[in-house]
Amino acid sequence: MPSQQEELRDRTKAFAVRIVRAYRALPYKTDAQVLGKQLMRCGTAVAANYRAACRARSKAEWIANIGIVVEEADETVFWLEMRSDCDIVPLKKLESLLAEAHELSAIFTASQFTARGNR
Repeated sequence: MPSQQEELRDRTKAFAVRIVRAYRALPYKTDAQVLGKQLMRCGTAVAANYRAACRARSKAEWIANIGIVVEEADETVFWLEMRSDCDIVPLKKLESLLAEAHELSAIFTASQFTARGNR
C-alpha cells in the first residue's frame, strides 16, 4: 500500500499532466497562449515543489517548500479562473481542474499548519 507521500506525489504529477494537456487544447490566440503558459508554469510547479518538499533536509525546509506548493496551487486556481472569465474556456470544462486545485491547496495548507504547530 503506497504511503500518503507517494499518493500525493502521484496525485500532483497527474494534476501537472492534466494541466499540460489542457494547455495543448487551447486555441492558438495570443491571450489564450499567454494565460495558458502562466497556468502551465504554476500548475506543474505544484508537483515539482511537492517533490522537492519530500526531499527536504529539515522540518523548516519542508514547511518552506510546502508553502511554495500552497502558493502555486492558489495561483493555479487564479489562472484557471482567468481562462473562464476571459471567455477562453467555458467554466464547465474547467470544473474538474478547479476542484483538484482547490483540494490540493486545502491538503497542503492543512499540512503546513499541522507542521508549524508541531515545531
